[in-house]
Amino acid sequence: MPKMIVSIDGVVIKEVQLSKDRTTLGRRPYNDIVIDNLAVSGEHAVLLMAGNEVYLEDLNSTNGTYVNGKAVKKQLLQNSDTVEIGKYKIKYINEAPSAGFEKTMIFKPGSVGMPEPGAQPGAAAPVRPPDAVQVHASIKVLSGAAAGREVPLVKVVTTIGKPGVAVAAITRRPQGFVVAHVDGTNKPTLNGAAIGAEPVSLKNGDLLELAGTQMQFVQA
Repeated sequence: MPKMIVSIDGVVIKEVQLSKDRTTLGRRPYNDIVIDNLAVSGEHAVLLMAGNEVYLEDLNSTNGTYVNGKAVKKQLLQNSDTVEIGKYKIKYINEAPSAGFEKTMIFKPGSVGMPEPGAQPGAAAPVRPPDAVQVHASIKVLSGAAAGREVPLVKVVTTIGKPGVAVAAITRRPQGFVVAHVDGTNKPTLNGAAIGAEPVSLKNGDLLELAGTQMQFVQA
């Protein structure tokens, strides 16, 4: 499970496990991560979790939010990134295995470490090699810089899209695959119809569009 380690002047003052889809950070006491310092805004930033990925978004704070020394508005966090707010440093730890895709790619697969549907709470999902997946499916990019690239859907959750613009999550279920809108101001479309937060079933040949990029769902 991803976590944030808060420190000041090299001294760790708290450690917070990220277990919710939305974790707020700020000076006011109702935040999930409270930092009582005047350099920190009342509602400073929010951590958004999609699958096993965590996005950091600055909430128009007075003094800004920095990741590894660079001011950010919204950014996908990588393991060992350091978030800086005022004099506080918050280290992001997420040791879940990644699929090894480039950071600049449109596809950012989630973690296989999510419970399988119907699994007991806290039970680790079995990690199966791609050739053991009963239903073979992939997303093929039809337009844009990644046109022609095909990404196999071998994980429980795969997120696709551009953070802050349009992000969708494709989830593998026993009866097939479903897609839902999880982040961004622009809703993705499925065969021309907007996708909401409620999961929609995918069929072989379905056309998805996110942030101007067209993709096709292919199921063997």
